[in-house]
Amino acid sequence: MNKAFTKETDATEEDDGVDIAPSPMPSGSKNYITPEGFARLRDELLALMDVERPQVVEAVHWAAKNGDRSENGDYLYGKKRLREIDRRIRFLGKRLEIAEVTDPSVHHGSDQIFFGATVRYADEMGEEKSVTILGVDEADSARAQVSWISPVARSLLKAREGDVVKLTTPGGSHEIEILAVSYPAPGQTAAGA
Repeated sequence: MNKAFTKETDATEEDDGVDIAPSPMPSGSKNYITPEGFARLRDELLALMDVERPQVVEAVHWAAKNGDRSENGDYLYGKKRLREIDRRIRFLGKRLEIAEVTDPSVHHGSDQIFFGATVRYADEMGEEKSVTILGVDEADSARAQVSWISPVARSLLKAREGDVVKLTTPGGSHEIEILAVSYPAPGQTAAGA
């Protein structure tokens, strides 16, 4: 089919047709996020809309004036990048729209585990680990941050320092002991974030 008769949203070789990644959150649940995580997503959205997208639009406009678009690499790459930017803008807009900003510092001094807690625990072998429970859109496993919907976070939530909880993973069930619970002090950023 001639490209002139395809819609922008049709999948092409340059575009995988995927609009927005499926939400990893259980249906009906809230999209909890810390104030810092919300600010990072909002800043990324604003940078895409106010800086990067206008630059790419200008580059595509310039490339379009250079003649045959079907063999114009600048034009083709620019259009592809523009679709990627627009996809990310839609995704961020939807995520921010449903975000439930939750400040973990309100639990400062508590020994019970809620969203935003940094938890130090020991497994059955005595190996100690520390994780910070954050939102789906801000957790980074490389920084010992887990999403509040992850198996370890689900096991830890609402438990208290000194409790032993059951962690169910695909590899089987394990018991973990909660050694310490901490939250950022009011006015500070989330621990590990």
